[in-house]
Amino acid sequence: MTTGVRRRMGVEERRQQLIGVALELFSRRSPDEVSIDEIASAAGISRPLVYHYFPGKLSLYEAALQRASDDLAARFVEPRQGPLGARLLRVMGRYFDFVDEHGPGFSALMRGGPAVGSSTTNALVDSVRQAAYVQILSHLDVTEPPARLELVVRSWISLAESTALIWLDGRRIPRAELEVQLVHDFAALLAVSAARDEETGALVRRVLADEPDDGPFADLVERLLALTAR
Repeated sequence: MTTGVRRRMGVEERRQQLIGVALELFSRRSPDEVSIDEIASAAGISRPLVYHYFPGKLSLYEAALQRASDDLAARFVEPRQGPLGARLLRVMGRYFDFVDEHGPGFSALMRGGPAVGSSTTNALVDSVRQAAYVQILSHLDVTEPPARLELVVRSWISLAESTALIWLDGRRIPRAELEVQLVHDFAALLAVSAARDEETGALVRRVLADEPDDGPFADLVERLLALTAR
């Protein structure tokens, strides 16, 4: 019978392990409620050893947020193929996958958590928003958006954030319904802007021309028509 020997981790490997452990704990509970002792225990090392790799809980928290923000930003990456409505719906599905799996961590990332107001946390949140903004413009096939379109896209990203945070407080609306609703919200914001701006109007006409009859945008039009018929 042989006895297993615990392999000694390198510095970077250990740091990544601690970040992963911390992120897992932060995903289940608010970072304020997670202690260094819990992180050390979950990682199978001593408390002093945690401090050997990270000077304090804040630095470990920020490293975990960095990984979470990279993951969240990647959820907006989608091949620019097929109708826009279907693409956005897939993006929202991946976005809410993250929110669902990392509820407290998502709240901490968007609200700041124990690092509220820190330049690092603010930069991470801004990086997620900017990555989402760039990806949505890519979906729209726009490189230099007019002012009204920029307002629409950034407003919709903020709406998605606030919707997810509210949904986490009780999850009173089925997640799938919210994902479709956010796609509809995007179309509605575009339509309102298009009514005032010809450049956005041309974009909306181009987008709708590629939408199938059974897509989420067509579903919104049908629902609106049904309301006016009552």
